[in-house]
Amino acid sequence: MRAVAVLLAVVLGVAACDGGDPATPAGGAATLPGPVPAGLALRPVPPGTPSAPVFTGTLTDGTGLAAADLWAERPVVLLFFSSWCTTCAERQSALSELARGLRDRVVFVGVVTEDEPADLDSYLRSHRAEFPVVVDTDGTISRSYAVREPGAVVLVAKGGALLRGWPGGLDASTLDTRIRELLLG
Repeated sequence: MRAVAVLLAVVLGVAACDGGDPATPAGGAATLPGPVPAGLALRPVPPGTPSAPVFTGTLTDGTGLAAADLWAERPVVLLFFSSWCTTCAERQSALSELARGLRDRVVFVGVVTEDEPADLDSYLRSHRAEFPVVVDTDGTISRSYAVREPGAVVLVAKGGALLRGWPGGLDASTLDTRIRELLLG
């Protein structure tokens, strides 16, 4: 009986390491943040900062998401990517690690356009991307942020102010520095 319990623990541990239940798409509602930490210190938004385009979308598991609900409570980092984007793939594992390190203080939200569900799920699992991912089927969200190709990054302050965007994206180290300079107090 003890051997069965040990085997079960090993199987569950391996499942947790590879992104969990393969029947549940990665990037779904289970990756949404928990409560905002008490005493979250944020930098003030510069006067005259424009508002980020508001959008709603559907996560990889079919759950609806309203971006304004997320940035009402905390800053949001939008990562525009696709599984076929080589630059995105080169940066994704480090960005996923950054997202885990800042979880609940800053929400990372992936926005993916022009991708196949199976390819996207494989990409998210292989890069341990444990953040919500909106499927931008018709490109409306990407166009509202003037994103022409994947790899773009956008910072949105708590309350919805559009702080900064990088069309070519950023590596995790530089993004971490920018988040701390522009968002976190």
